[in-house]
Amino acid sequence: MGEVFFHIDLDAFFASVEMLDHPEYRNKPLIIGTPGPRHVASTCSYEARKYGVHSAMPMTTALRLCPDAICIPGRMKRYSEMSKKVMGIIKSFAPGFLQVSVDEAFLDLTGMERIYPLPGKAARKLKEQICSETGLTVSIGVAASRFIAKLASDYRKPDGLTIVPAGKEELFVDTVGLRKLWGIGDSTLRNLEKRGISSTETLRKYSLQELTRLFGESSGEYLYRIARGIDPGIYQGEAKSRSISTEKTFYPDIYGYDALDSSLLEMSQEVMFRALDEKKVPRTVGIKLRYGDFSTISAQTTPSRPIYSSGDVFELARSLLHERYSGDGVRLIGVVLSGIYDGEDVEQRDLFSEKEEKERKLEKTILSLSHKGSKLVKARNLDYTDG
Repeated sequence: MGEVFFHIDLDAFFASVEMLDHPEYRNKPLIIGTPGPRHVASTCSYEARKYGVHSAMPMTTALRLCPDAICIPGRMKRYSEMSKKVMGIIKSFAPGFLQVSVDEAFLDLTGMERIYPLPGKAARKLKEQICSETGLTVSIGVAASRFIAKLASDYRKPDGLTIVPAGKEELFVDTVGLRKLWGIGDSTLRNLEKRGISSTETLRKYSLQELTRLFGESSGEYLYRIARGIDPGIYQGEAKSRSISTEKTFYPDIYGYDALDSSLLEMSQEVMFRALDEKKVPRTVGIKLRYGDFSTISAQTTPSRPIYSSGDVFELARSLLHERYSGDGVRLIGVVLSGIYDGEDVEQRDLFSEKEEKERKLEKTILSLSHKGSKLVKARNLDYTDG
């Protein structure tokens, strides 16, 4: 059967959780975010998307497009709880599990023909199990590579299932179209159109050498591969690293510290609450930035004192961002915790000061309450959490 990958993507995840908890929001335009010039939309319901609203959009723009939208602040602890439930179901389905963000994951079913001889049937079974156990819907893409599987999961959203047979990758990217290919932002599209490239078919007429000369080695090779439906290898090897990480992709690219800081806070809370849930403490915090031209930078820092709260993670990640951010459009941002060790060990607890121990206990209390549906949020994070 060859290689088989699933990409599982929760549909409008934050908004779907809110509609699950609050049925009165269903079938209405819902935006997760707080009105104000400093805030951005974390996500929105499909009803709001019909008006052109999308994640990472400034709230002032979102409300101009959809003035009747319901706006509510995000609840990262609740979303992390639901994410854990869904990811637990996915992880138990097959051993080749790779979580890449709070709302998406890959499964590698290669070599599992005896258990899952029909990938489409297996995908439908997984969708039904997630929906019956959590009340949430997912879209799944099935393909011979992670890249095509990711494109496929977005093709029939929401609650979709798209299977791309091996050997049909090039036909599929032609069907999707150049504008909707993952990794093609507005700036790249404009650069391509300046050269008369408006389709994947036209892009394939350029050799690798021509594309690298026009767009640089990294971008040129990326464009060459995706136009042919070849996986550019973005997610290769990430599952082997013992770390806790999350990433967020933007379309179109986003600009400015306010929007990026807001995303960093959400991700810092997510990864730290996952660490607390696993009874782990990280030594190192890192960030990843991918710009509109596909260039990617990463940076990390290992402070002398323990990292015991999401506030610590955010402050370190934010410092790295402000040191490295060039001001250009950002396509992807990620936060990673590494150097993981057991945080419940008595010897490790002795490293904490009294203030630090209280801070960690507070985070653990919030985590415990979040499992029970509490809306408790740390006061120090309210300004950013509301965004």
